[in-house]
Amino acid sequence: MIDHISTYATDYEATKAFYAAAFAPLGYGLQMEFVAEWNEAFPQQRMCAFGPQDKPAFWIIETKESFTPRHVAFTAASRQLVDQFYAQAIAHGGQDNGKPGLRPMYHEHYYGAFALDPDGNNVEAVCHDPE
Repeated sequence: MIDHISTYATDYEATKAFYAAAFAPLGYGLQMEFVAEWNEAFPQQRMCAFGPQDKPAFWIIETKESFTPRHVAFTAASRQLVDQFYAQAIAHGGQDNGKPGLRPMYHEHYYGAFALDPDGNNVEAVCHDPE
């Protein structure tokens, strides 16, 4: 249902590196990156997008302002890929927000892992398939 989503980063380079590593096990790569020229308040703003091949679906937009953290979950094809997502996220500056494991409160096969990105956004990889 969702075509694309964006999040904002106060440390653009750290956030981009975090997602590049965390997304690699899920098969998502950097699809585009550019500098946008919007207005006088923010004359140059770096932006990049990750996703599957030729589909920029997750955007990172540089910001100078703090914001309310967001939560977004990305589909993983297997529990092993959830584990890899989590390991890469933690190895590249993420903070633990829920180790890989079953979350039966959602449903019996819900297997997820959560990490906070450099700006405090709660990112998750989830597999809904029984193992």
